Amino acid sequence: MASTFVKDIMTKNVITIDGAESIQETAQMMTDANVGCVIVTRKDVPVGIITERDFVTKVAAEGRPLFTEVSEVMSLPLTVIDPDETVWDAAEIMRGKGIHKLPVQEGTKIVGIVTTTDLVEICSYGSDSQMRHVCDQILMRIKPTNYVEAGLD
Repeated sequence: MASTFVKDIMTKNVITIDGAESIQETAQMMTDANVGCVIVTRKDVPVGIITERDFVTKVAAEGRPLFTEVSEVMSLPLTVIDPDETVWDAAEIMRGKGIHKLPVQEGTKIVGIVTTTDLVEICSYGSDSQMRHVCDQILMRIKPTNYVEAGLD
C-alpha cells in the first residue's frame, strides 16, 4: 500500500454542479449518478463539496428549503490531493481532517476522488502477510507516546 498512488485507486467519474444550483437539483443529480458527493464549482473552478452528510446536518436538520443554493450548504474549504501522492498520504489527510471523500486535483481540475471505501478495498487485497505488513506500517507511524496515552504499554 505504501507504494500505491492515488491515481491508481481513484474513481475518475466525478460529478460537479454549479454553486448556484438548488439543493434539490443537487440531490437529484446525486441520486441519478448513484454517488455520495458532488464537487461544487463556481465558473468551472472547484470551490467546495457537498456530501450525504451535508444533506443530513445542513439541510434536513436545519429545515432548509429545497430551493436553497448548494453553495450555502457545501463544505469548505475543499481539501484535495494530487494524483501522484501515495495512498498513505490520502489516508493521513482524510484521518486528520475527519473526511471520507477526498477529491483528486491536477492543476485546477478535479480528475478523481478517493473515498474511505477505496482505502478499505485496497487494504482487503493480498495475503495475510501483506496485511501484517500494512499493520506494521501503520503502527510505525504512531508516535510511541500514543501507546502510553492509550494504556497499551
